Amino acid sequence: MSDKPKIAIYWCSSCGGCEEAVVDLNEAILDVVDAVDIVFWPVAMDFKYEDVRKLKDGELLASFINGGIRLSEQEEIVKLLREKSQLVFAFGSCAVMGGVPGLANMTDREGIFTRVYKEIESNDNPENRVPETETKLDGKYDLELPEFYDSVYPLDQIIPVDYYIPGCAPSPETITDAFTAILEGKLPEKGSVLSPTKSLCDTCPRKDSKPDKIEIERFVEPHRYDKLDDGRCFLEAGIICMGPATRGGCGERCINANMPCRGCYGPPNNVKDQGVRMMSALSSLIKTDEEKEIPKVIETLPDLIGPLYMYGLPSSILFRKKIK
Repeated sequence: MSDKPKIAIYWCSSCGGCEEAVVDLNEAILDVVDAVDIVFWPVAMDFKYEDVRKLKDGELLASFINGGIRLSEQEEIVKLLREKSQLVFAFGSCAVMGGVPGLANMTDREGIFTRVYKEIESNDNPENRVPETETKLDGKYDLELPEFYDSVYPLDQIIPVDYYIPGCAPSPETITDAFTAILEGKLPEKGSVLSPTKSLCDTCPRKDSKPDKIEIERFVEPHRYDKLDDGRCFLEAGIICMGPATRGGCGERCINANMPCRGCYGPPNNVKDQGVRMMSALSSLIKTDEEKEIPKVIETLPDLIGPLYMYGLPSSILFRKKIK
């Protein structure tokens, strides 16, 4: 039996990009495989839940869990992995903050099921059936499905989390640094985000073009701006860039692809709500001499939840839209 440290990788409600990010380590993944024993990775290897249940409590050195919690099955398995693991890492934006799936917190299960199974034009569902947790087949066999929750939850609202690896998806450098810290016993204090604490603006390749004072007269959506590659600070152009409210460490991948920061690495330390921090930053940049003009500038933004809470709605002070 291998005496290498055992780890688990598990995928909850997310797009699967975090699983790809592990593969994107390229040759470095061979070093990881050589150093640890992956005993549970359902998306890549034929492991069963029962394999995890047979492990002793704490037998896993670490579990890397990506995705938010949307289903009862996911809650069950992450609680099981918590029991079996010495360390649990929230891996990627969805596990850390709720992620893009968390935008569904603007509605509830009934609203989602109504839209997906009854209203979408391409549906062929004359009986208007929606998923149920128990279904009888041929009057005999009970098919049990996981419960679909009203809300998406970041991982630490379900189980205690030891460390956070941000990103959509985490960069290969972020992942490599995390694995190195684990294997060398150089992890920071528990609760830490394994990424630099400075804001993205500090490392932005466009920072030299940022004027001393930015004054936004109107907001512009990126797809309506025809000079994304002009090297200007996006905020100066009136494009929402989450750099002021987002920690660095991503390698400025979006900026280098001529797109504004979307906020996937989450807020810097000591910021509770990324969207509120960004809203405060934007309000200080609006160009107007009269208070009554401010709403007119704000109205040029078709949506605030999308750009300000693309990744962090479930972990924000809002959490979700109030449903009557």
